[in-house]
Amino acid sequence: MQLRRLLNNVLHPSPDSYALVRAVFVRLLGVVYLIAFASFGVQMVGLVGSDGILPAAEFLERVRDIFGADSYRLVPTVFWVSASDVALTIGMIAGLALSVCLIVGFLQRTALVVLYALYLSFVSVGQVFMAYQWDTLLLETGFLSIFLAIPGPAVVWLFRALMFRFWFLSGAVKLLSDDPTWSSLTALTYHYETQPLPTWVAWYAHHLPEGFHRLAVGGVFFVEMVVPFMVFGPRPLRFFAAACFTGLNIVIAVTGNYTFFNLLSIILCVFLLDDDLLQRTPERVRRFVPRFPAFTRPQRVLTGATAAIAAFVLVFGGLQIWGTFAGSYPGPTATAVRWISPFYTVNGYGLFAVMTTLRPEIIVQGSNDGMEWRTYEFKHKPGDLARRPSFVAPHQPRLDWQMWFAALSPNRVSGWFQAFALRLLEGSPSVTGLLAEDPFPESPPRYIKAELYLYTFSDYGARRETGHWWERRHVGTYFGPVTLGRE
Repeated sequence: MQLRRLLNNVLHPSPDSYALVRAVFVRLLGVVYLIAFASFGVQMVGLVGSDGILPAAEFLERVRDIFGADSYRLVPTVFWVSASDVALTIGMIAGLALSVCLIVGFLQRTALVVLYALYLSFVSVGQVFMAYQWDTLLLETGFLSIFLAIPGPAVVWLFRALMFRFWFLSGAVKLLSDDPTWSSLTALTYHYETQPLPTWVAWYAHHLPEGFHRLAVGGVFFVEMVVPFMVFGPRPLRFFAAACFTGLNIVIAVTGNYTFFNLLSIILCVFLLDDDLLQRTPERVRRFVPRFPAFTRPQRVLTGATAAIAAFVLVFGGLQIWGTFAGSYPGPTATAVRWISPFYTVNGYGLFAVMTTLRPEIIVQGSNDGMEWRTYEFKHKPGDLARRPSFVAPHQPRLDWQMWFAALSPNRVSGWFQAFALRLLEGSPSVTGLLAEDPFPESPPRYIKAELYLYTFSDYGARRETGHWWERRHVGTYFGPVTLGRE
């Protein structure tokens, strides 16, 4: 009887259900979209522009040569029309403008559709530089948000299902990986030091007692494996879940730079609240949050649309959970999952399934004579031992991030890294602009190489004596030397 009543309330809601929740969330989502577009925009030309590391136009041409007509499904992007620097810039400006529309409450329903399509377009041509879980989480969130115009709690419950899948799978992959650092509760004795872009707070966190780290890992498992079930519970449990998710995100954000991920994860918690709670905010605050415009179609149409989107999200969301635990999808469903995967509408998640226990770093150097080498310093990744780890989130320096992944596979030089080295030899301004400084400002170097070092946080004594945040030792050559062959 209770289940029947719940289904009836979901499929035949009162028009004002969660109206303020939707209005607040859409504006906050606009902030995340604005950050995401702006962050990628300042790097876009250097990463995927015509003189960038992996030009989008060349990528699309290769895809079309290989896959033919199926290319448009495999790489869904508006930049099939043109992927020139001008076209990319126009797309970026449109994304920024529509993000502002969401924030101020102008043409929101249209903006949600176009923003999803635009960000999907950039992710599709961004290649390795746009292949992060927060990009897919933003796309799935943006896709679901398109249906927020359907009145009632149905889509709100779908967002809760998304939160459950995201957090529960993030914990599940840690257990399923059989990683000894997670099973022994020692993962955080490594994490602060070996994560991609730590903040200076991570240096202090790393030096906390081992017992504290073990306790903290237990807390992570509680938040990721137990708390997600509370998103389907009554108000007190949902509010508790929101507090837990928010608290963990704050700790992550203080100790590491994870772009807009933490902000997006926190604003999703709005769906664990309700209008009764939000109504308690001061009137002068609520006045700046006008209601999100709902569809006014006949009830039968809205009910059908609700059932269709719910079935799609719940079925494919369930398949993602199944695939994580079973290692594959059941029967013919694998084909369906592969078919929709380029659109990132329903995704699998799982961060840090295997904890990195060492921190290799690639140090890129250039030379004109093969004897004297100058180092290319990156803006945020570790290099100079005395440079304090910085706060850069919610911006994501995507080249710095990719350097972390490249260093984890020292025996395989990625194609993008070879392209990066080529651009340095050519002296591409858009690529050198991604770095902290160009050690060859007048003309590009004749040779490029990359050395591999093992970095560790310094201890209190060493830092007091030298001022260094890091210590390192040389472990080998990663790449090169290479040259264009100029004489």
